[in-house]
Amino acid sequence: MAKTLASTPAADGYRMPGEFEPHRGCWMLWPVRPDNWRRGAGPAQRAFAAVAAAISRFEPVTVGASAAQYEAARALLAPAVRVVELSSDDAWMRDVGPTGVIDDHGAVRGVDWVFNAWGGHHGGLYHPWDQDDAVARKVLEVERLDRYRAPMVCEGGAIHADGEGTLLVTEQCLLNRNRNPTLGRRQIETLLRAYTGATTILWLGQGVFNDETDGHIDNLACFTAPGEVALTWTDNPRDPQHAISRDAFERLMDARDARGRRLKVHKLPMAGPLRTTRAEAAGVVTGTGAKPRPAGERLAASYVNFYIANGGVVVPLLDARTDRAALAKIRRMFPGRKVVGVPAREILLGGGNIHCITQQIPAGSPRPRLAARGRR
Repeated sequence: MAKTLASTPAADGYRMPGEFEPHRGCWMLWPVRPDNWRRGAGPAQRAFAAVAAAISRFEPVTVGASAAQYEAARALLAPAVRVVELSSDDAWMRDVGPTGVIDDHGAVRGVDWVFNAWGGHHGGLYHPWDQDDAVARKVLEVERLDRYRAPMVCEGGAIHADGEGTLLVTEQCLLNRNRNPTLGRRQIETLLRAYTGATTILWLGQGVFNDETDGHIDNLACFTAPGEVALTWTDNPRDPQHAISRDAFERLMDARDARGRRLKVHKLPMAGPLRTTRAEAAGVVTGTGAKPRPAGERLAASYVNFYIANGGVVVPLLDARTDRAALAKIRRMFPGRKVVGVPAREILLGGGNIHCITQQIPAGSPRPRLAARGRR
């Protein structure tokens, strides 16, 4: 039976691995909310099913669905995808699911962050969110993994690790007063180190323009390997994203990771700009208290929001004008993996993308022991 632990991952010798390290599997949630997903969530459900099928080519996938939606999810999802009954308020498993941590012996545990729907009563996207806040614990119970309950509001999409002691975050998100108003930068860094095992925190400024999560790092930049980062980029100086990405690039160029290395930065072209159409906006139910989705709103489209699977990378297809170039760059970043594109506009319309709707459970594998000095 999974236990809730009173210590911290760092104190117990655990670390947050890089997403490119081996996975036990991937978890997702089934979209339902008509005030977030248009046309009763039907188009989004088909998009989620396509993402699950793509990932299942590389590793096991589990999708949590409510009791009312279980049969519908089972019918649409590929036979290889496991479906479990799991209540939630929406479908952002990256942010409500557990952050996996591992030790050098191959053991796996999970971190359960406090979740407040990206801002609680001060800018949060919906309420209530109590079912979402319970998702991580339920996933860890199913996986039979011990749990750390972190004493801070955070989301999985707000942090990205290289697996070697470096964590990428943004000031816009983690220093936002709607997350942890009583904590300053130094206190947040202390908690991040304690619950991810990181020793170096690299702070970027803002996230992708108009990102409703208050600038999650996983939409702006991510580690593709130790010492290597993919960054959302545009060469258009009139686009508001240009200054954001330029600032991030300069910070990354000045940074050193936990091993003292300079970072290699891969610039990924930005899709669009893309905006919600009138037809798309008309399909969303309004007046429920959830974030409105008006026509003409700019979407925070980013190819960086991909999912790294065992032997593969599943990439959102967003814009016919830029999809091919983005896929080519990602293939060069991951020469040993098969890169698969999945149409993802329906996910984008709900406020995120492929990385946002997925959360990996690390496999955990013992680190090789160093040979004794003087022996060959």
